[in-house]
Amino acid sequence: MSKARAVLMSEEELEALVNTGEDTDDEKVHGNLFYVVCVADPCDTFRCKRGKTCKLDDGNKPSCVCQVPSECPPSLNELDHVCGTDNKTYDTSCELFATKCNLEGTKKGHRLHLDYTGSCKLIPPCLDPELIQFPLRMRDWLKNVLLQLYEHDTTSPGFLTPKQRLRVKKIFESERRLHAGDHSVELLERDFEKNYHMYIYPVHWQFAQLDQHPSDRYLSHSELAPLRVPLVPMEHCTSLFFQECDSDKDKQVSFKEWTSCFGIKEGTVIF
Repeated sequence: MSKARAVLMSEEELEALVNTGEDTDDEKVHGNLFYVVCVADPCDTFRCKRGKTCKLDDGNKPSCVCQVPSECPPSLNELDHVCGTDNKTYDTSCELFATKCNLEGTKKGHRLHLDYTGSCKLIPPCLDPELIQFPLRMRDWLKNVLLQLYEHDTTSPGFLTPKQRLRVKKIFESERRLHAGDHSVELLERDFEKNYHMYIYPVHWQFAQLDQHPSDRYLSHSELAPLRVPLVPMEHCTSLFFQECDSDKDKQVSFKEWTSCFGIKEGTVIF
């Protein structure tokens, strides 16, 4: 929605403005003494990151400032609620990121991130045996997600590139592949050893899908979010798993750390 401002000007003021060559949308009003002039708001095309909003300074120059949390649009229903890493439920993601912005420069602000969608709930601790099993199930899930995309792509092309289709086709058509299902950890382990080559591309592909802003072979917290956030409420080991993946504790998961976490050996990058 445009934020164009309507201002009253005298005929002399309007003429001076028109002489500058600026675009105006004017309308003559009462007594031919004043004009209503619509001036385009520079904020209409000025983009700010999440948690910030555009504001004009005294010179009509746009800049980004922290949004006031209470000014965020209210949630429409509980599905809009999100849980922060401070274990607090926020009405919307707008409220969370606005709060984070206003805490900029503080420890609390640095640590505050979107943990998962939905209201905060009790998430049980991840036990060591569960953490060991997590990558086995995650690997299998990534493979099945890619195979589902391949199936969708056959009827509605656009989900995968031709190169990606060719790689996934080999997995899809293999008679040896383990089909989706609720498999035991033992079966997942055996299948990984027997059909190791089928798991390499799905793991590499998922990394490439996340490594976008920027594409630098490192996953930041925000780049991991599209994968991590929806999983946390369903898989209580998700957060700890990705924390452990960051073996050098630099707050990023490198491609090498990512593949190591999923048991993929160092070798040729295939995406």
